[in-house]
Amino acid sequence: MTAHPAGPVAAPAAAAPRFEPSLMRRKLAGTVFLGVCLLAVGLLLLTLAVLLWDILSRGVPWLDAQFLTSGPSRRAARAGVLPALVGSIEIALLVALITFPVGVAAAIYLEEYATDGRINRLLRTNISNLAGVPSIVYGIFGLALFVRGLGLGFTLLAGALTLSLLILPVVIIASMEALRAVPHAQREAAFALGGSRWQVVRGSVLPAAAPGILTGIILAMARAIGETAPLILVGAVTFVTFLPNPIASGYTVLPIQIFQWAGDPREDFQSLAAAAITVLLVLMFVLNALAIVIRARLSRHLTW
Repeated sequence: MTAHPAGPVAAPAAAAPRFEPSLMRRKLAGTVFLGVCLLAVGLLLLTLAVLLWDILSRGVPWLDAQFLTSGPSRRAARAGVLPALVGSIEIALLVALITFPVGVAAAIYLEEYATDGRINRLLRTNISNLAGVPSIVYGIFGLALFVRGLGLGFTLLAGALTLSLLILPVVIIASMEALRAVPHAQREAAFALGGSRWQVVRGSVLPAAAPGILTGIILAMARAIGETAPLILVGAVTFVTFLPNPIASGYTVLPIQIFQWAGDPREDFQSLAAAAITVLLVLMFVLNALAIVIRARLSRHLTW
């Protein structure tokens, strides 16, 4: 046998890293792009903070019980937002009652029942396009259809129907995405137990998709509450001293009241506009917080 020489075996020398200019340029470009994105976000947050500070500093001193329980007045000291606040709440409830069944039913049909054919693809494309239509177009359509065509007049119901058309594409898209997120294995397991398609949708798919559906509906309602242009066309007025009736003419909402006060050159009414903006921000914050709470509660027992 041939004996091997004694002694440790030398490890191969590590290769020196090579300098690659293209890789360094890509890393530098990525770093610069990240810095620009962070700078843009920082500027937006700073602008938002300045605007919030200006609104809150001018509006909070006017927030009291008299402001929340009184109607508008030509004297700033006596003015309030009660009719506008009640009108916003009523229109939000009507919009929810209209968009919830229609939007969810349309999403269930398109996602669970309709076949992937030309008509289904056409419907999906049109719904996606309608979600990007400017709100003033819906106001013109609501004026022609609900106010004049159906004879509803300049009522809160006509305004609610117009806003329902505005947010209905958003609700349908959000509901479809929530239904699509449910795993197919869950549907197959329900079918394997002998359930019909409606039983599978009602007992298995809808409970799993409920957090996403409700979140989309509430966020869409928050958008509807902040709309102004469509309501101007369908009869919302700027000076209402009584509580609105859904089927009677004469109503207003918070964005319209804010628009009217903000256009007044007097300093006191500018502060009233800031106070009304604060009330609207609190209302929208409550809706968004409600969406988060509902999603958290419904998602607690979901295990996919």
